[in-house]
Amino acid sequence: MDLELGGKVAIITGAAGGIGRATANIFAAEGARTVVVDRNAKGGMETVAEIRKAGGEAIFIRADVATAAGASRMVGRAVEAFGGIDVLHNNAAIIRSHSVTETSEAEWDLILRVDLKSVYLCSRACIPVMKKRGGGAIVHTASVHSFASIPAISAYAAAKGGVLALTRQMAQDYAADGIRVNCVCPGATDTPMLRTAINETENPRKTWKQWEQACPLNRIGKPEDIGHAVVFLASPRASFVTGQALIVDGGLLAKL
Repeated sequence: MDLELGGKVAIITGAAGGIGRATANIFAAEGARTVVVDRNAKGGMETVAEIRKAGGEAIFIRADVATAAGASRMVGRAVEAFGGIDVLHNNAAIIRSHSVTETSEAEWDLILRVDLKSVYLCSRACIPVMKKRGGGAIVHTASVHSFASIPAISAYAAAKGGVLALTRQMAQDYAADGIRVNCVCPGATDTPMLRTAINETENPRKTWKQWEQACPLNRIGKPEDIGHAVVFLASPRASFVTGQALIVDGGLLAKL
């Protein structure tokens, strides 16, 4: 399907693996010049190698997007390489499984910085460049935890709730500039982050099965399931969609 992304410049943060890598590959396959951003240089270069092997165009930028300097460096390098920015996918995130009383202040600050502050910093850095191009699209990775949650995931749930609220707010501020802002809300998705969390449980095999059974489609999502949703929201096919949360969870939140 032609999503009319030929020649567009798309930045994907947290693109060394998981949802970010899948999304970067799909953007590239749809013709976008892709900027792969992560702190993990090895994984980021592997993503770029996959894209180039498939005939796409991509560069890797090593940056800590949870800092203003990292976000600024990302934008500067992207503009230097490709001349501008049309799409930003704010995807960088980490997770820890602790309740409020189990969460240290340092851990709370780290998760909120990576999962929420990076969204603000990267958006703040990219929006002026998008305005010069006459508009663009921003897609945040929120979560089903933006709407409902499970025990012992306090900081992550708080951050993802913030991402959802920020999506709605930003959509209003930048609509007049031709910038659409949406978020995608994955359910359980087969990523290194999920596998690490599940492997830390008492019975990982049982936990994995429980997550599968919790979903009406009886499976855990694939990173590509989320990637296709992100690329749709960033494409002209979604030109009248802004301020929205697209839930991609196999029906998880549809259950009582």
